[in-house]
Amino acid sequence: MNVLGLDIGTTTLCAVITDSDSGAVLCARTAPNGTDLANTADYERAQQPDVILKRCLALAEELCEQYAPVAAIGVTGQMHGIVYIDRDGKAVSPLYTWQDESGNQPFSGTESYAAHLSALTGYKMASGFGLCTCYVHTVQNRVPEGAVCICTIHDYVAMHLAGRTTPVMHTSDAASFGLFDLKALSFDTAAIKKAGLSAALLPEVVRDFTVIGTYNGIPVTCAIGDNQASFIGSVSDMENSVLVNMGTGGQVSFLTGSAEDPGLEVRPCCGDKYICVGASLCGGRAFACLEKFLRSCAEIATGQKIDSAYPGMDRFLAGVPSVSDPLTVDTRFAGTREAPALRGSIQNIGTENFTARHLILGTMEGIVAELLDMYNASDHAEHATLVCSGNGLRKNDALRNLFGLRFGMQTVTPVHKEEAAYGAALSALTAAGLKDSLSHAQALIQYQK
Repeated sequence: MNVLGLDIGTTTLCAVITDSDSGAVLCARTAPNGTDLANTADYERAQQPDVILKRCLALAEELCEQYAPVAAIGVTGQMHGIVYIDRDGKAVSPLYTWQDESGNQPFSGTESYAAHLSALTGYKMASGFGLCTCYVHTVQNRVPEGAVCICTIHDYVAMHLAGRTTPVMHTSDAASFGLFDLKALSFDTAAIKKAGLSAALLPEVVRDFTVIGTYNGIPVTCAIGDNQASFIGSVSDMENSVLVNMGTGGQVSFLTGSAEDPGLEVRPCCGDKYICVGASLCGGRAFACLEKFLRSCAEIATGQKIDSAYPGMDRFLAGVPSVSDPLTVDTRFAGTREAPALRGSIQNIGTENFTARHLILGTMEGIVAELLDMYNASDHAEHATLVCSGNGLRKNDALRNLFGLRFGMQTVTPVHKEEAAYGAALSALTAAGLKDSLSHAQALIQYQK
């Protein structure tokens, strides 16, 4: 039997067909999302939900036919963002993504909407959180006419795959909206009322992986957040492993049984289990910024444009590089969720270490240091294995090795590259009863040798 996993990302849409017996990925399809809307306010980041839905339905139809029989369908995608839907289950707004900056706009004086909502409710809210975006729309009287519910884009897709007109939201996504009681695993209706938001807009919330309907007779499970899906789809031993994911941003995640942690954000994972998460807004993007800088330097020096500086960076890194008198690079170039105005820095610059080599190594150290500081600030058990995922680590051996060295753990990398889609598939195997537990489903994960 096969299982389909869909991952609706900010930049790409991904689908995998996984063999439920061996865990092998039989097919992987990745396509650009390409639905960004340009005719919005400068601070808004929006996409077209019905174009995304149409593409996902086409993928599901094609792959379910080609790889029949498909026993279950799991869905994941970009967390935090919201789409408003009407009573027929149709979108009546764009998808306002996790990158939306509405919450950082001034509410009164120098106080932002996110800061005001945080003070009002006692919850730490940030721009891009679904209920922060909804709060801005509510205050500005911009909630769409006819809207009866809000959900994530992957809730929206799963709902339509399952033949429903109302979404079902997993706690992994509900918590990403904000104003969510982690201990009760439900929205805090008192805080929502205090903010002047309509609790009627909130969808049904479930804490377990649940079948919510069928697509041509195939069970469809409730969608889950992509951070949790990547964790589930990458880590075979959740008790003893840490996941580091490096894409546009960076994340460090590990399992916990507590709803509270002194240093990291706690997010629901499955049932009564949580994951501690530290997220950098400029993880892999810091390396991309460095490449852009080096490319511009080469063009100034030679008078000719070059396609990419990565080949030269890769040649340098392939030689087990080291430098004396290293630079200290703070790679928080895009700030943090708590301090969006914060910017990075380069320190210890002298006459002998102001070189591209020093800058390359300093940037990598900065990327690692930001996540390691988050990990060390947390109250956690000892971990033995560092699972590395995301293209930022798969394509950069030097960065992956540096993570292992600084964290003091053995590093492993999953064989499959589509970690979130794979995790969605494993959640579907569990929900549909094809595996009697999530840990048994995760036993299918294989690592590179």
